[in-house]
Amino acid sequence: MLKIALESLGCSKNLVDAEIMMGILNRKGYKLVGDFSDADIIIVNTCGFIESAKQESIDTILDLAQYKTTGNLKILIVTGCLAQRYAEELKNEIPEIDAIVGTGSYQNIDDIINGLKEEKQIVSLNDIEFAFNEELPRYISTPSHMAYLKIGEGCDNHCTYCIIPKLRGKYRSRKMEDIVKEAKELASRGVKEVVVIAQDTTKYGCDIYGKEMLPELLEELAKIEGFKWIRIMYSYPESITEELVKVIKKYDNICNYFDMPIQHASNKILKLMNRRTTKEDILSKIEMIRTHIPNATIRTTIIVGFPGETEEDFKEVIDFAQKVKFDRLGAFAYSREEDTAADKLPNHLEEDIKVERRDALMLVQQQISQELNAAKVGNIYEVLIEEQVEDKVYIGRTQGDAEEIDSIVYAKCKDKLNTGDFVKVKINNALEYDLMGDVIDELA
Repeated sequence: MLKIALESLGCSKNLVDAEIMMGILNRKGYKLVGDFSDADIIIVNTCGFIESAKQESIDTILDLAQYKTTGNLKILIVTGCLAQRYAEELKNEIPEIDAIVGTGSYQNIDDIINGLKEEKQIVSLNDIEFAFNEELPRYISTPSHMAYLKIGEGCDNHCTYCIIPKLRGKYRSRKMEDIVKEAKELASRGVKEVVVIAQDTTKYGCDIYGKEMLPELLEELAKIEGFKWIRIMYSYPESITEELVKVIKKYDNICNYFDMPIQHASNKILKLMNRRTTKEDILSKIEMIRTHIPNATIRTTIIVGFPGETEEDFKEVIDFAQKVKFDRLGAFAYSREEDTAADKLPNHLEEDIKVERRDALMLVQQQISQELNAAKVGNIYEVLIEEQVEDKVYIGRTQGDAEEIDSIVYAKCKDKLNTGDFVKVKINNALEYDLMGDVIDELA
């Protein structure tokens, strides 16, 4: 029985593809292992979105290729966005790779492995506009209490800095009944937090139903017994409607959490980015959310150093962040990517200016985060326990914190807690980004 190990890099959407590959191979009788040195086959599921992600993917491939001499490794397979984008370069420059599998080919992973008995250095780049095969199995790799639920593939937004449409194709929604069926299966396995993902979740349904159907989908998911938290990620501001906000408010098991990547606050830069919104629109959406749900958590991402960004444009971003006081904010220095429209724009900035602006924005957000955290001291929050770090001390998350990207809560409890438990925690101390508190009640 051949042993397979997986390293999946990049976003949660990429992880779901990896889980489907693992599900296919598990069904075919391969043994899935966590120790790379013990694996006969290693799959590296790569990200190719920005320069730092590409470099991480290449470094990982090279590191794991060494197991061909130091471990049992016989077959090294590279899948995902980097494989789709740079297949020929990978084939020519890293001869240790045995197969390169694009974003439209991962569903054929078993056939590709079998094909390596006859052929070396297979490159499989099938149609990225593939239709979903709902019959494929999926091997959930996240902790047993949480799972991702991908509701669509591809993207039609064509932001000028983004390569995703060329790697993932046009936006394609899954049928609602298929999503609900998978969600019910996840709930039956004991999943308590389901995280709804797509390149743009708010566009769900526009291609197959003729209109955006995320509110209707959430209504169906909220009725499934077993889900304590339903979290929605990747929601573009222009499609966050009052109808959507009211559905989120209506159900206790839908997190009051809005992951809304605005990317900038200067109308000039937003237009250059081909974003379908303005600073004024974004502000009105935030005000609308907070009017309906005063305690909503709003997370955003911002790209600084975009071509043509002046000091005045950057000051607009700083002023906007100070005015809005986002609960969570991530800043990225613009990454120049070939084959994107932004690559051809004039007035690209020096790298040191981009980094300087990123750091300046994060310093502003750091102060905002400290103020928001300090205001939580003395309050009680429901916390999902994820790990024990020392005797009677646990790490968890509130409803306002997404897995791996947001803050954590250190919870002290004299009783034994288990991963996946929900408890009530009274906050008694705010650290720079995280919270500390005592468990005052364990929830059933």
